[in-house]
Amino acid sequence: MALSKIDVANMLTGATPVANGGTALTSGFVNGADPRPDAKPLIINGDMQVSQRGTSFTSNGYTVDRFTFDESSDGAVTVTQDTTVPSGQGFAKSVKFDVTTADGTLASNQYCQWTQFIEGQNLQLLKYGTSSAENLTLAFWVRSNKTGTYGVRFVKEAGGQTRYECPITYTISSADTWEKKVINLSPTAGSTTLITNSAGAIVNSNASGFRIAWILAAGSDYHATNNTWVAASDKFTTSSQTNLLDNTSNELYITGIQLEVGEFSSTTLPPFQHEDFGDNKQRCARYYYKVAEYGADGLTNQTFGMGYYKHTDQWRILCYLPERPRTNPSLDSTSGTNYYINDIQGVDDTFNSVTLTRSNADIIQVVHNNSNVSGTTGEAGESVAVASGAYIAFDAEL
Repeated sequence: MALSKIDVANMLTGATPVANGGTALTSGFVNGADPRPDAKPLIINGDMQVSQRGTSFTSNGYTVDRFTFDESSDGAVTVTQDTTVPSGQGFAKSVKFDVTTADGTLASNQYCQWTQFIEGQNLQLLKYGTSSAENLTLAFWVRSNKTGTYGVRFVKEAGGQTRYECPITYTISSADTWEKKVINLSPTAGSTTLITNSAGAIVNSNASGFRIAWILAAGSDYHATNNTWVAASDKFTTSSQTNLLDNTSNELYITGIQLEVGEFSSTTLPPFQHEDFGDNKQRCARYYYKVAEYGADGLTNQTFGMGYYKHTDQWRILCYLPERPRTNPSLDSTSGTNYYINDIQGVDDTFNSVTLTRSNADIIQVVHNNSNVSGTTGEAGESVAVASGAYIAFDAEL
């Protein structure tokens, strides 16, 4: 009988199968071997290394790659890619949440969270929706000046079935000290059968099938029972949740996020999978990719695609992506006199905007169609970002 990857991992780690297809780890890896040498981390960019959109964010939306910030309160938070990291763990970057406007008394419908969405087709190995559903272990490093209880929100998306959520709390015990947290999520948490019944299945598509959110603050509308699956929306945490937003001196850092199949303790947890930066960025490129950005990596003029004059006043450009987008992407770009045509005939031109016209796998066509370009139909050349801050990017986020 063929052995599954989980069976092999159990054999290598000394794990014993437990109910619901999970594992109880009884020893470390054999000779320090990692049973996942060919597997990619379920959490993308868990070391916070890739941040294509910038290094500082003051509004809701994506921050470092694959993580989105969302808050609705009377406070304000600046999110930055930071270099404060736990010593000796191999990390170079973290994400910092810095409270810039305080909200000492949250209304019942106010909150602050930071989330990664995961494609459903990447999580079919969890076997949700069956009696063999797997346990999960989430681990991460966290540091804050404000000690207390914080929540992590696990969401099994509806995907045509039912949406289920399970909030689990953890404690920051020592101020301004990096602490590693290990959280176990059972498919039957709270003695429920929501995940092991058919409606607990994760959608098998490129849509979001699961999300994990770190809760920084949440009003009473978002409170639920700790470590219990519930068939309701927007249950982030418990009534014990700390309000990080209550003082402008508050800050919190996170890095080293990993999600493992199986039930692990702090002593049996597999090591964090440190990916090559290029591999990490390519995985991020499925969701968001900057084809070119003036000034990035110390480079000024950056070519982002070959183009040609379809008409005398229309410049068409083909952009090639390193990874097929998750879905047809939208265009993210700057406007202004930012771009330059280097015509093969030596006739150069400038233009100030582009429009997405066609997406075909990893080849994207964008167009500038305006009288401020003028060339000979059929002539070709390169398209270059030439102004400070100018960029062309494609967004296929969940």
